[in-house]
Order: sequence, then structure tokens, then C-alpha cells
Amino acid sequence: IGLGVTIPLIAFFALRKFGKLETSTAAAMAAFYGSVSAVTFTASMTFMERGNYRVEGFLPALLALLEVPGIVVALLLAARFGSGLDLRTALREVLSGRSILLLAGGIVMGALSGADGSERVAPFFIAPFQGVLVLFLLDLGARATEHLDGLRRNGSAVVVFAILAPLIFGPVGVGIGTLAGLGVGGAAVLGAMAASASYIAAPAAVKVALPDVDIAVPLTAALAVTFPFNLIVGIPLYTEIAQLLR
Repeated sequence: IGLGVTIPLIAFFALRKFGKLETSTAAAMAAFYGSVSAVTFTASMTFMERGNYRVEGFLPALLALLEVPGIVVALLLAARFGSGLDLRTALREVLSGRSILLLAGGIVMGALSGADGSERVAPFFIAPFQGVLVLFLLDLGARATEHLDGLRRNGSAVVVFAILAPLIFGPVGVGIGTLAGLGVGGAAVLGAMAASASYIAAPAAVKVALPDVDIAVPLTAALAVTFPFNLIVGIPLYTEIAQLLR
């Protein structure tokens, strides 16, 4: 929870001070980067599995937990610094959003059904997963290219932040995971989550709370810069850091 609260605070004030972004846009960026990417999480879990790193079984629960605080903090910052958002409506959208309900509901169903229940549905949910993930990534890539103009209009500050954010927050996540007692795999996955940016839960909340914000800016930063950076450079880097800290 501390990680989920701290990241959007740093993102918001850094983007306002150094990026010269207006309050609403900085808050939107903070919401995206304060929340986490389920796809980056999945990619990091796959990387750990192929590298034979043990990953603690409760990490999907941390994914669900980290979805919410960053968005809430970012919206509170927007309200505090005068963006005129409807905070109650926004919070309701965050807490009742599809991604949150699916993650929380999945945890409850998994707890009730146990390992036997998972084995029964594995042919339907687990076996086709990689193929579905590829289709989803193709769709995300197409959406990112549609919004590149919005990223260009806001100068280099957003691009620089989209690269620096995972380089800063990722190692911090690895360090916190190591201090908390996670193994190399678990700490690296937590680092990947801390370094990631949401493009499912956060956009829905930002659209409701900050309708005047050009959502192309945070969406393209998250999708076109931070996401591929984490896949190509970030996840292997966080794994190496986790190994060094053990």
C-alpha cells in the first residue's frame, strides 16, 4: 500500500515541477503510473517461470491490491490542487471497475475452489492464455499508435518520464520485495509491477474524473514507451537486481 501511495505522489509533483504539466494532466499521469499493469505482471510471471525462479503464490493478490491506491491518490491530488473533478463519481468508478471486480472476484473464486477447481478449468483458461495475450498486445499496440500525436504535442518531458519512471520505481519495488522476504522471482515481479503503468483500470477512472484531460498523453506514454521498455529492458534488469540483493 505504501508503494502504491508513494509512486503517484512522486509522479505528480515531478511532472508538475520538471515536466511543467498542468494539474489535470499531471494527475492523470500519476493515476496511470501509480496503478499497475496486469499485462506487465503476466509477462514478468512468464519470464520467471521460464527462468525457473520461484514466485510466491499470493502475488496476484498484490496485483489486485496495487490497482487501486495509486488512482485514488492521484484523484485526491487533482481535487486538492483545483482540477474541479467529481471525486465521488471517480472513486465509485475505480472501485466498481471491471478490472478490479474481475481481479477481486477471481481471488475469491480461487480461494473457494482451491487447486482442484483450477485444474478443472485449466483447459479453458490457462492453456489458451498465451494466444489471447498476443492478440491483446496487438490491440494495445494499435491503440498506442493512434495516440502518438498527443504525445508529441506535450514535448519530451513525458517521454523522458516514461523511461525514467520504470528505472526508478522498478528497483525500489525490488528492494521493498527483498526486504519483505520475497525470493528473487517474487521481488523481481513486484519490481515490474512498481515500474509498470495501468492502461485498463486507470483510463476508465480518468475519463470519468477528468473528462477535459487529453487521455492520449498518459495512455501513449504507458503503452508506447513504458510498456515495451519493461518488456525488453525492465524485467530482465529487475531480475538481475533481485539476484544482487539476495
